[in-house]
Amino acid sequence: MDALTAYAGLFTAAFLSATILPGSSEVVLVMLALERKLDVTLLLLVATVANTLGSIVGWIMGRWFANLSGRRWFPASPAQMERASRWFGRYGVWALALAWVPLIGDALTIVAGVLRVHLGLFTALVGLGKALRYVAVLYGADILHAVMR
Repeated sequence: MDALTAYAGLFTAAFLSATILPGSSEVVLVMLALERKLDVTLLLLVATVANTLGSIVGWIMGRWFANLSGRRWFPASPAQMERASRWFGRYGVWALALAWVPLIGDALTIVAGVLRVHLGLFTALVGLGKALRYVAVLYGADILHAVMR
């Protein structure tokens, strides 16, 4: 697999896993990182940017399509939306740094759109949280790799 294909595959996996489609970009990231053929910093950047862009899709859905939240295809159930709203009530916009958390993350991004959180602030907080998550995943994979040698 050439480098461009690998980065494009990671971008696609990271973007889609932050939207309505299930997926695990962490697995793709770790597989590529463990091959030791690609720049790990660039892998981290691609995964973070793509996953953050996928979360912006959630923000847009909340901002423009919140009235459709009861539909089956909507990426967050009413219960998830309620839970995310409570997190916002308790932690404010800082809850967005946890947009990577399974089950609640998508709802957090949608609620941020509903609440009209400034897109720049949204992007910064979500991006920071996702970058830190990917750093932790890479660090953990490196330790695992070292132990398995």
